[in-house]
Formats: sequence, C-alpha cells, structure tokens
Amino acid sequence: MANLSSIHILLYFVFITNVIAVSATVITLQNSCPYTVWPGILSGNSNTLGDGGFPLTSGASVQLTAPPGWSGRFWARTGCSFDSSGHGNCVTGDCGGVLKCIGGGVPPTTLAEFTVGSGAYGKDFYDVSLVDGYNVEMGIKPHGGSGDCTYAGCVADVNSVCPSVLQIMDPRTGIVAACKSACAAFNAPEFCCTGAHATPQTCSPTHFSAVFKNACPSAYSYAYDDATSTFTCSGANYVITFCPTRS
Repeated sequence: MANLSSIHILLYFVFITNVIAVSATVITLQNSCPYTVWPGILSGNSNTLGDGGFPLTSGASVQLTAPPGWSGRFWARTGCSFDSSGHGNCVTGDCGGVLKCIGGGVPPTTLAEFTVGSGAYGKDFYDVSLVDGYNVEMGIKPHGGSGDCTYAGCVADVNSVCPSVLQIMDPRTGIVAACKSACAAFNAPEFCCTGAHATPQTCSPTHFSAVFKNACPSAYSYAYDDATSTFTCSGANYVITFCPTRS
C-alpha cells in the first residue's frame, strides 16, 4: 500500500499535468489561399511547433499545441520547391533552403507573432506585423478566452498597392510576389528606427509605412506602432488564416 507521501506526490503530479493540459493553447493554421503555402515557424524557446515548417495545401488546416510561456512567429512561404530530403527554396519567406525552419524567414513576410501567457490568468499577446514587409494576407482570430480578444490581421492585398521601389517580383510569373519594408529597401535609420531614430519619440511613421497602415489598420506598420497593433486575450485558442476572406 502506498504511503501518504507517495499519494501526495501522485496527486500533485496529476494536478500539475491537468493544469498544463488546460493551459496549453491550440493554434490552428488554416490555408484559405488558392495555392499551397509552406508555413514557417520560429519558436523563441526549445518548444518548436510543427517541426518548424511543412506544406499546407489550399483548404487544409493543422492544429499545433503551444505550451504556457511559448513565444514565436508564423509566416507563409510561397512558391516553394523541396526535394525528398527537405532541401529546396521558396520565392518568398525562405528560411535557409530547408522545409523545417530553424531560423526566421527572409523578408518580406507577413508575420503572426505570439507570446502565450503563463499560469491560469496569464495574458496572451499577439499581433500581425508588416514591419518585415508583406507577402500574403493573414488573420488571427481568438476563440473563447476572456479580455479584449480582438481579431488582428491584414486582409488587404498590399502587393497591389506596393510602391514600385518596394516590390519583389516573382521570377516565374513576373507579378508582384511581396512588398519590402522601407527599412529593407533603404537601410536608413529613419526607416529602421535605429541610431538617432531608435526611440518612439524619434521614429515616426513615414509615407511608406502609411501604405501598409492604410491597407491594414490593425497590423504593425513600423517598429513603434504598438498602440493600435498589439492585442491581448486570456485562455483562448487561435486560428491563423492565410488569405482570410475579406469582409
């Protein structure tokens, strides 16, 4: 017969296991684009989701479970071709020529960024960012949870309004595949919020960031665009949709 200490340890283990199970956040990736995308995933800690990346055909979805405290980003890679060993390349969002990303994607990419709360009452922080540019529409929709829990996203086709100096062309089709940030295009402090422009007071929106903001008001358009672009929710699951339906 187990002694009292053993029973306490067993009950504690069951309690902790249940808390972790309840607190884990389910993030569903949904591809509503009329073409295959290859989600790239960069985890900020050792809990790598989805092995870093995989193909997601049009109309398909996959569920990933993020533990409490997880942080990272998701993006769509487009125009990819990989061999049987998982080596290849993508027209946009490439992460070192491998299917399973171990680093970030090459800009420009639309990013969904997350920090999952820790503990029963921890807040999740999430946003859609165009700071590294844009390649596809993306939306984050919370399900359940409490707090603000606002939809975040960029559902506009920014490529169609991208200034010519920021355009990335698809060599296969000759059409605009992505839109660079002004920082990537010009590498100047006033666009990158660096040097003398490294604070919110000295780095202001530009006419280039305004293109992104006008198209996608709830997405980050430059580094200090926090006030209208960061969202919180507690205890929710999330659906990240590539090419969400425009309302």
